[in-house]
Amino acid sequence: MLTVVIKSFKLINMNNILRKPFRYTYSNVSYILIGLNLLVFMFNMIIPNSRLYLSMIPSLVIHGWLWQFVTYMFVHANISHIAFNMLALFFFGNSVERRMGSREFLLYYLLTGVLAGVFSFLVYFLGGNDIMLLGASGAIYAVLFAYAVYYPDSQLYVFGIIPMKATTLVIVYTAIELISQFGSFRGRTAHLTHLAGFAFAFLYFIIRLGINPIDSFRGRGNNNWYR
Repeated sequence: MLTVVIKSFKLINMNNILRKPFRYTYSNVSYILIGLNLLVFMFNMIIPNSRLYLSMIPSLVIHGWLWQFVTYMFVHANISHIAFNMLALFFFGNSVERRMGSREFLLYYLLTGVLAGVFSFLVYFLGGNDIMLLGASGAIYAVLFAYAVYYPDSQLYVFGIIPMKATTLVIVYTAIELISQFGSFRGRTAHLTHLAGFAFAFLYFIIRLGINPIDSFRGRGNNNWYR
């Protein structure tokens, strides 16, 4: 009986730690992240070899270059790559940050991005592929997921003309990434990293925020959720 009580106490205590909210602040973290990405992109343009140190390369990570799990999120291949990611962060990040608060949003962005990188590292390393992973897409997909949870009925326009609910867009993107990863359209895009961004975003809402995204996707969510 005593053992059960102790285990229950530890579980409750752990939940309190995991879900302890930050004091709400708003300080334009999404814009700061955009600025950092642009600065790193310009730095990489001036010193191209810097991509080698900042991107995530499995053979270097296993030799101690662990910072690449973080820095890979701020490196982009070309102008179209960074433009797509930063536009998404601009349009969706600010709204999500206002709902979460800047501190929660920064933790969410960095943690989902890092975990997506770790997952990709394990997949590519175990698969014997010594790739160069770069880009904020894992974290950006997590931001899109959060936007869909907080604003499920928000109407978005794909390519500027096709109306689609935010939740529907996440489902469509997930299907596209799955087909692209396991079909014959892989190319050079790290589709697994995108999917990992969605997956870790889902877990973050469940574990950290105590929100079930499925309720929101089914139209039973509480649009007044704040953290």
